[in-house]
Amino acid sequence: MVFLSDPPASVRAVTKAAVATRRSGPDYRCDECGNTSIRWVGRCPECQAWGSMSETGAPTAPGAAAAGPVRAPARPITERDARPAHARGTGVQELDRVLGGGLVPGSVVLLAGEPGVGKSTLLLEVARSFAATSGARSLMITGEESTAQVRLRADRTEALDPQLFLAAENDLGAILTHIEQVDPGLLIVDSVQTISTAAAENGAGSVAQIRAVAASLIVAAKSRGMATVLVGHVTKDGSIAGPRLLEHLVDVVLHFEGDRHSSLRLLRAVKNRYGAADEVGCFQMDESGIVGLADPSGLFLSRRATAVPGTCVTVTIEGRRPLLTEVQSLVTSAGNGGSPRRSVTDLDSARVAMVLAILSKHAGLRLSEQDVYAASVGGLRITEPAADLAVALAVWSAARDRAVSTTCCAVGELDLSGDVRRVSGLPQRLAEAARLGFRTALVPTGTELRRIDGLDLVPVGTLQEAIAAADRTSRRLRAIGTHGP
Repeated sequence: MVFLSDPPASVRAVTKAAVATRRSGPDYRCDECGNTSIRWVGRCPECQAWGSMSETGAPTAPGAAAAGPVRAPARPITERDARPAHARGTGVQELDRVLGGGLVPGSVVLLAGEPGVGKSTLLLEVARSFAATSGARSLMITGEESTAQVRLRADRTEALDPQLFLAAENDLGAILTHIEQVDPGLLIVDSVQTISTAAAENGAGSVAQIRAVAASLIVAAKSRGMATVLVGHVTKDGSIAGPRLLEHLVDVVLHFEGDRHSSLRLLRAVKNRYGAADEVGCFQMDESGIVGLADPSGLFLSRRATAVPGTCVTVTIEGRRPLLTEVQSLVTSAGNGGSPRRSVTDLDSARVAMVLAILSKHAGLRLSEQDVYAASVGGLRITEPAADLAVALAVWSAARDRAVSTTCCAVGELDLSGDVRRVSGLPQRLAEAARLGFRTALVPTGTELRRIDGLDLVPVGTLQEAIAAADRTSRRLRAIGTHGP
């Protein structure tokens, strides 16, 4: 019989040495989210990014940290002064709306957007307006264009002010020198991917360079009380290029969106330490520059005199702002007996497909042999479920060739059983519809609402009830000769 015993001392020593060697080996860090791992993996287990793990060297052994100097002694919060953190208006009202009142001194804002959407034009106007209204200097650093190119744009958009300083630099050290010389209240860097520093490896735009440049600019902003805006590129999937850690370092993350074929631009707050993170600002861009739209609802309505089949108006909420939007649809026979086509523009294609299935099941529409086109007016992308009822009525109107009155709007979410479900923010939606002259609103049954002057609320519980109510309203308004708001 053989008995197992403890391994000899020599074997235990070798094992301990191997374990110690393994623990002192290289560490790996994700360039996107900063997650660490003791071994290399092809996909980060935290953020699911592929090929983002890079070697960072041997990890340091854990130990007790020594006490160090402090910048200022800790004091009761009641003795701290909050005035230095008060926002300062930029003079661009739509931007101030998204930021929560303006730029906080020492705050760092990351502005991202696709190439050509108008980021540089917007920030040039912000720099001019800030310099003209605040009494402080603005410094704009361009790393992608020459100063002559920026001056030409400023002449075209009338964004000129003697307190607006401009420099073209790609070196971090030179930018810090400009900051010392100009002493600005607002710094704009366009863009952070074009700036490099000798303190980091690789070229400009690499993960190490972006992290080092952003960290230095953030330190300068906090120490000087200087509001800073960093422009960031976006990748093909629409996310901000560079390390995900950059979004955690800054105070505010803004996305500037818009179709280059449309004049509408939307500024969304994704992260905001000083205000609401669900606010949206609306801008209109033309050859003379970019201007804020305090009342953009009119951009998303056709404003026709008489109703036409295939249209219905709904009220969406972008951030905290209700916007009236027209949904259009076209239903035609599939050509040559081929497969029916489904084309969706600025709507959620998955929800449109669901609405078509609900119409086929609960409204008796035979769409299996029909081409269906659906779109929103004005370039506004609608993704919220509150537009389901308007999409369904637009498709029904196009299929039956019956126009929904232009004074009628519909708000409600559809479920698979054909019922109309309640949505959030309905009082704000209906108040906006009444302000713009709409007279009838189809709303979900069970919603407790106050009477709104000039707006007749029609509760509907199912899709069939909504279709019948829209048909009755259209016939009644045609009979009395009322066509539009």
